[in-house]
Amino acid sequence: MAKHFHVNTPLLESISMSKHVGTTVFLKMENSQPSGSFKIRGIGHLCQQRATQSKGVVCSSGGNAGMAAAYVARKMGLPATIVVPSSTPQLVVQRLKDQGATVKIVGKVWDDANGEALRLTETEGLTYVPPFDDPLLWQGHASIITEVAASLGPVVKPGAVLVSVGGGGLLCGVIQGLKDVGWTDVPIIAMETVGADCLNAAVKAGRVVTLDDITSEAKCLGAKTVCKKAFECTQSSELTIISELVTDQQALHAVETFLDEERVLVELACGASLAAVYSGLIRRLQDEGRLPTVLGPLLVIVCGGSSIDMKQLANLKHKLQT
Repeated sequence: MAKHFHVNTPLLESISMSKHVGTTVFLKMENSQPSGSFKIRGIGHLCQQRATQSKGVVCSSGGNAGMAAAYVARKMGLPATIVVPSSTPQLVVQRLKDQGATVKIVGKVWDDANGEALRLTETEGLTYVPPFDDPLLWQGHASIITEVAASLGPVVKPGAVLVSVGGGGLLCGVIQGLKDVGWTDVPIIAMETVGADCLNAAVKAGRVVTLDDITSEAKCLGAKTVCKKAFECTQSSELTIISELVTDQQALHAVETFLDEERVLVELACGASLAAVYSGLIRRLQDEGRLPTVLGPLLVIVCGGSSIDMKQLANLKHKLQT
């Protein structure tokens, strides 16, 4: 079996994004993973630890975690059942089936699908693959930062890291990675869209809260409750984590601008972090004194997305304009 299922993704300098923020911007291109997103790092690692003797895996997902679990299961020769909410685009359902997975559509949001996945774990004896809340996932995702450190060399380190937050798995992985390479002084800017803002709501409340509903179109950010570890890290003095929001419209504009400037199509969830550059949010944080005026290289994790194509992009545009 392969040492791991993910690939070492490119770290690219973006001249156009660097112009927007006035400092060098590096893009960690997780969209180029075999499953289309960073999720394969953690899920591959978890499955290698837990599923080698399994009769099959089950994963609840808004798209990307399911794609990663289906890909890894196929490579390991295991059956995969992926439970998705009804908000999942048809192209994702088809891609999951193309990977050989059985797809079940349950409920309106991820939390509903997750309930079914947990039930199947009990009744069918399948290995549960959580999409974001597990230390093994975070260990796998931490390899993003290890790779960045190796690419930048011993002299250069980021001035800040930009990351989209759904349930908090990637955030926890980035935190772990920064600790692993000794970059705990590097601030993390955790981006969410309004209406899928479980981390920001928790930060404001001072405790983990559950959103009433997911009203954002960034369905891959659509966990109603952030994982406890991610929230706890925002309360710790060990790292600086800045929680910020953008609108769906700002995230969509970022997706379109990124497509124009970098020739790469990513989904709305990924657009949340890109929007921090394009919407002027980085500049605002500098003006507010929350980021240094002279900022070192900005590391943007292009988390990817398997749930977008040009038709889906057009649909999003139509929805958000009406």
